[in-house]
Amino acid sequence: MRITALLLLPLLAAGRPAAAQLRLADALRTADTRAVANRLAAADRAARDAQAIAPLRAILPSARVEASIVRTDDPIGAFGTELRQRRIAPSDFDPARLNFPVPVTNYGGGLVLEIPLLNVDAWAGRAAAANGASAARASESWTRLSTRARVVRAYYGAVLAGERVTALEAAVRAASAHVRQAESLARNGVVTPSDAMLADVKAGELEADLVDARADATMARKELAVLIGADSTASFALAGTVPAAEDLRAFAAIDTTVASSARADVEAATLAADAAGADILRARALLLPRINAFARTDWNDPGRMFAGERNWTAGVMGSWTPFTGASEIAERRGAEARAATARAMADGAAASARLQSERGLSDVRVALDRLTIAEHSAAQGADAHRIVARRYDGGLATVSELLDAAAAEVRTAAALAKARYDVIVALAARRLALGLDPGALAQLDDPAGNRRTSEDVSR
Repeated sequence: MRITALLLLPLLAAGRPAAAQLRLADALRTADTRAVANRLAAADRAARDAQAIAPLRAILPSARVEASIVRTDDPIGAFGTELRQRRIAPSDFDPARLNFPVPVTNYGGGLVLEIPLLNVDAWAGRAAAANGASAARASESWTRLSTRARVVRAYYGAVLAGERVTALEAAVRAASAHVRQAESLARNGVVTPSDAMLADVKAGELEADLVDARADATMARKELAVLIGADSTASFALAGTVPAAEDLRAFAAIDTTVASSARADVEAATLAADAAGADILRARALLLPRINAFARTDWNDPGRMFAGERNWTAGVMGSWTPFTGASEIAERRGAEARAATARAMADGAAASARLQSERGLSDVRVALDRLTIAEHSAAQGADAHRIVARRYDGGLATVSELLDAAAAEVRTAAALAKARYDVIVALAARRLALGLDPGALAQLDDPAGNRRTSEDVSR
């Protein structure tokens, strides 16, 4: 039974507008951009991209403009300022004036160009940062796939909860009718009052289950809304149903033959290990000399900025710091330890991916086998209910037995729906384990979703 119409009936009866219809494909699209986990991963990736630019400061040329206003009566400063302004005269060499100069004002302007020539640590840092940014992009991709798998589970979990409510509502209505019938028979002396009481107890148990089911369905929809980044107070109805067993088997028959893809989490761990390896080179390069060139043009004038005679300076500067109080040793050892950790994590990610791939296929097969068992149990439960109903109509079974049979049918039907849901969860987990998009399960919302090709599934 489709849950959409059932969810809309109370709203239409109350004269309120219908809740928005949410399909799995819509939930996946919303989660891609609004899910908290995806937004955090995107922000981390943007931050790592920015960090990858920082080492360029010691690799690319830089230019700056300088401006200053200085007034001084310092003997050396005053004489030097007038010399820069090209205003020195013989009278300026008077010892009294040299010792006690008149305060001098200087408007200075300059254009400076700095050109890094050899900074090995910067190049190694650039490689480490670039690999780190690539790792963040791969990690973002894996987070997006993982979120899509969670959305598939949450969406169909909410659908399953809604279908349980529908089944229990039907069971409660039937039980209430049987209770009224039992009470009428008890008043006419056909059955004992205890039969009517037992029927009422059985109906009460179903009503209690219905209360729990409604609360679970409400929370399941709210949890789905939070997961996809929507407003948990928004009203929406789930447009899908838990796919039929034959559609699940058709999907699994194709999906279990699809080849695996490179997993983004393994790629992220490998790139992080490469970044850590490059960081070792950066730490070692701290002990190497640095060579940089520079050129500048300056203007000095007593009254205006960027006025007066122009002068220029150009040169090459080398620096070497072979020892900085053992800090370079700590930096190198720390980088080596981080690299060892990153390499271990990469190896662990690859091993975990292989294990999850094998486990995913096993879980799908187990879920399909359990689905077959659940189908048989549901059929048996429905047949048993029909037999007891006929016996009850013929006066050969009590109303309590009839309600027990009805409850058993509800339980087996719920178990069948849960088994179908478990197949969906197993298929989503397997696709994630293979590095594929779990969102491909949205095709099950399409009535023709089981008529697909391997190319459709692999996308």
